[in-house]
This record gives sequence, structure tokens and C-alpha cells, in this order.
Amino acid sequence: MKIMLIGYMGSGKSSVGKVLSELLDIPFKDLDHEIQHAEGKDISTIFLEKGEIYFRKVENSILKELLLSEAGFVLATGGGTPCYADSLEAMRSAENTKIVYLRVPLPILGDRLMVDKENRPLLAHLDSKEALVEFVGIHLFERSHFYNQAEMIIDVQEDTPQTIAKKIEQQLL
Repeated sequence: MKIMLIGYMGSGKSSVGKVLSELLDIPFKDLDHEIQHAEGKDISTIFLEKGEIYFRKVENSILKELLLSEAGFVLATGGGTPCYADSLEAMRSAENTKIVYLRVPLPILGDRLMVDKENRPLLAHLDSKEALVEFVGIHLFERSHFYNQAEMIIDVQEDTPQTIAKKIEQQLL
């Protein structure tokens, strides 16, 4: 089985994905790491040098390559992955694939992202928590149509990655 974790940046896709892959005894993959490996550059540098449109094209291409794999895995996607090109449709139409949306309330996302905003190309320019929360709120509104098409929606509050992974595992059974 291929499990696609989707959700906004800071929702815990990578942390939960690592734990879930151990529970299910299948490999964990992070789409951003796959892109960095393929491009030989970190995500911030790709955004800076080539822009978001180039990044989204590469992201879509690598996602489709991963979906062609016969082996199962847990994949932490980028926050925008399901919202661009035909990425969501590619995930939905791939065989033996489940899409899981980690839905996190805006105030919790704001707290998480404020701590790490310098490492997030789309957020680095924001100079206050209020601006960050407004930006994220608008993005969540725009992206909710895509995120809510997941087969499984997990509401995340302050749960640990272990608790969230166990919720997903139970729903997969």
C-alpha cells in the first residue's frame, strides 16, 4: 500500500509518516527530500533560483515516478502538492493508494510555523505572527477543496506523532 500524507506545512506529515512507516513496516519517503536529491539543491535554493512554477513541475514529476513504484511506502507530500497540476488526480488514480489529510487548526499551525518560518520559503518574508496566521488562513481556505478530497481525514490537535500514526493505522485496518 502507498499512503500519501497531505496537509498544510507544519501539520506533521514527516513526523507522523516516519512513525506510521515503522508501525506498518514499510519505507518512509519525504517528497521534499526526493526533490532535493534529484535537483542537488535544497528547496529554498530551488525556489530562489528557479521559482515556484519550476518547483511545482519537478514536484509533480517526482510524485508520478514514486506512484509508479510497485513497492509500498508512506509519503509525506509538500503542503501544496495536491493543489498543483494533476498531482491530486495522480494520487487518487494510483493503484493501492490511500490519501490521508492531517487537518490541523489554524492557531496550532500558526504556533508551529512561527518557530520555523525562516526555513519555509513561502513564509520567510512574513514579519509577524498576525501576518503569518492571515497568510496561512488564506492558503488553508484556498487549499481545503483539495485536502478534503482525501479518503481519510485525521483531525490533529496537540496529539503526538505516535498517537496520530496509531489513529491512521486503525482506520486502515
